[in-house]
Amino acid sequence: MLATLSACSMMSGRKSAEYGEQMGRAEGALSNEKVDAALMSFANAAKADPTRKEPWVRIAQIQFDRNNYAHAIVAAEEALQRDARDLIAEGILTLSGLRIASQSLQRLGERDALGSETARREARALAETLKTAIGEEPVVDDEDDNRSARVSRPAPRPKPRVSAPPKTSTTVSKRSANDPFSGIGGD
Repeated sequence: MLATLSACSMMSGRKSAEYGEQMGRAEGALSNEKVDAALMSFANAAKADPTRKEPWVRIAQIQFDRNNYAHAIVAAEEALQRDARDLIAEGILTLSGLRIASQSLQRLGERDALGSETARREARALAETLKTAIGEEPVVDDEDDNRSARVSRPAPRPKPRVSAPPKTSTTVSKRSANDPFSGIGGD
């Protein structure tokens, strides 16, 4: 049993040394602007110590910076499996997903493919979730009747009231203020 414990300790030491060596190589490659070599070394570090989140966070950051959002999502998910509270990985995951969704919505809008009520309803629900998450007010359209000449501006933020509790819902007179995707697709 003592021999087994000794062997495990030696293997753990080798893993730790390999991990440190690969992380050092990766950071050195990044400082020399050799991004592909850095990605390879970060991946090797992740293999050397599969319990560590750091190589996955760095891979996610690099992939996000390179606009490789799908790869950034995968790496961020790997980091979050190791540390569910990592805010950098969570931020990369969220922003990468939003970038992919935004690009997809733009392509669908260019092809007038958001014509179904289901697609518009889902897009509206996502927009509301985003507005709630970032604390933004609805968008008010200056020219609601002329969609091709639309100029949007944020609605003015209401001044906080000290004496009354905040409203849970608001009624907006213009249809498009509640429908940020009304100009995309059919009616």
